[in-house]
Amino acid sequence: MDLPIVVGVDGSEPSLRAVDWAADEAALRGAPLRLVYASLWERYEGAALAQDLGKPSEQVTAEDIVRTAAQRARLRQADVRITTDVLPEEPEYALVREGHLAAALVLGTRGRSGVVEMLLGSVSLAVAAHADCPVIVLRGSHGNQVRAGTHGRVVVGVGEKATDSAALRFAVQEAKLRHATLDAVRAWRCPAYETTDHPLLSGEPARLHEEQAAEVLERALKDVPAEMDLRRRTVEGAARRVLPDASREADLLVVGARRNPGHLGLQLGRVAHAALHHSACAVAVVPEQV
Repeated sequence: MDLPIVVGVDGSEPSLRAVDWAADEAALRGAPLRLVYASLWERYEGAALAQDLGKPSEQVTAEDIVRTAAQRARLRQADVRITTDVLPEEPEYALVREGHLAAALVLGTRGRSGVVEMLLGSVSLAVAAHADCPVIVLRGSHGNQVRAGTHGRVVVGVGEKATDSAALRFAVQEAKLRHATLDAVRAWRCPAYETTDHPLLSGEPARLHEEQAAEVLERALKDVPAEMDLRRRTVEGAARRVLPDASREADLLVVGARRNPGHLGLQLGRVAHAALHHSACAVAVVPEQV
C-alpha cells in the first residue's frame, strides 16, 4: 500500500498553503494525498472562519473546508489521488493517529502579528512532538513551493549519534526528489573549561572539537549516494542556533527528534524546538527511535 501524504486543513490561509506543499510532495513521490479536517466544532472560531470564506456562519461547514482544499489540490496537481475526511475530535490527537499510516504529515501554522508570528501553533507543536512519521511544518510567512525551490538546498542537522539516522535518510530522499543540494551540517562547541588564556595554546581545544565534528559528519554520510550533490559543513556554535541560521539559504530544514516510547510529554528536544520556532524555511521533524 502506498502511504499517503497527509495534510491538516482548517480553512485558514496557512493551512491552504500547506495543501499546496503537500500536493507537490505527493506528486514528487507518486503518493496519494489525504486531506484531514479535525475539530470539535463548538470550540472552533466559527465567525472568523466564515469571514475568511466569505460566507454566513451558518453555511460554513467542515465539508466546505475539505471540499475547497481538495479543489485547490486538484488544480495544482491534477494527477494526484486525493481523499478527504472530517473527524469530530481534537486535531492534535487525530493527526498523530493519521501519522501511523502516513509517509509524512504536512501542517501550516497561524501567525498572529509582530513578534507573536514567530511562535508556533499549539497543534503543529503537539503533532511534531508526538507523530511517528516525519512532520513538515510551514510557518506563517513561508511560501508554498516544493518543486521549484528558491535555493535548491535541503539542510539536515547531523547529531552526535548520526549512524542509521532517519532524519538523514529523509533528507537524502527529499534532496533527490527535488534535484537539490544536500547540505549536511554538524554543529560543535568547545566547552568553556577547556579554553586557556595562553596565546600559543588558545586554538588547540577548538581544533580538536572541530576535528571530532568532522569525523562524526564523515561517519554519518558514508552511505550517501555518490551521485548526490553533497556539501559538508562543521560550524562552531549551538545546534539550536546554527541550524536556523543555515535555514536562511535553504528550502527545507530537516532535524531529528528522539522518541522514547515510555515518555508521555513533548518529545522534541531543544534543537527541533528551536528549528520549529525560528527557521527561515519549512521544517521537517523526523522521529528517531531511542
